Amino acid sequence: MTLPVILTIAGSDNSAGAGAQADLKTISALGGYGVTAITCVVAEVPGKVSAIYPIPAEIVAEQVRLLFGAFPIAAMKTGMLHSSAIIESVVAVLDECNTRKIPLVVDPVMVATSGDALLQADAVALYRDLLFSRATLVTPNLDEVRVLTGKPVTSVAEMRDAGRELATRHGCAFLIKGGHLREATSTDLLVAPDGDIAEFCAPFIPGVSTHGTGCTMSAAIATGLGRGLGLREAVGAAKQFVHRAIASSLRWEKDGRTTNALHHFAHGE
Repeated sequence: MTLPVILTIAGSDNSAGAGAQADLKTISALGGYGVTAITCVVAEVPGKVSAIYPIPAEIVAEQVRLLFGAFPIAAMKTGMLHSSAIIESVVAVLDECNTRKIPLVVDPVMVATSGDALLQADAVALYRDLLFSRATLVTPNLDEVRVLTGKPVTSVAEMRDAGRELATRHGCAFLIKGGHLREATSTDLLVAPDGDIAEFCAPFIPGVSTHGTGCTMSAAIATGLGRGLGLREAVGAAKQFVHRAIASSLRWEKDGRTTNALHHFAHGE
């Protein structure tokens, strides 16, 4: 049996709801074989990030280098890259490994659901200058869209304008994720470089406070691309997968605290 190999270059979340752990769950649930290059070790639980320890950039690159030497990578995604040094190292090793024809989904992880910063301020420009140009798809949430455009986005109409601006500027597709609008319908917009827009909708699910939806979405899209789906089909399947994971979210009670987590294997029940 052969499964498509999907590479995630991302941070490690010890609570396993986001980051590389969420990516591996997603890839496995959707029929891929996940491999990882860890960029940071993050001490976090839903709602709180207490520490971030970046992995040396040369070690991040060596993880990627070894994986491309051993596996036929079918698709890849980046998650938390954290620093300029790591971004530069990742771009250099992807060039070294001749990966231009391999689908790449870039999740520009900048701010945690808790509000904690996950990207150093001087690294934002490198996303624009080095990484977006080689992406098949970039998947910002509305906080990240604001950072990338310098303008707040408060409606689906403004999502359309921002998506067209970013896709035209960078020459790649953007998926503008609208869950942070918290409207009755959660709308994501897939914007092509030529301005064409496809809309993906699902009912907004209130009362679930968790993290990792962005990681899960980008990993699901990368897995779909690695399995041979077209971009629009991969985004549609990923939207449904994330909706199920939220709708079937897990919940634990401990010492008066409620902790929620996405259920990445809910579709199999």
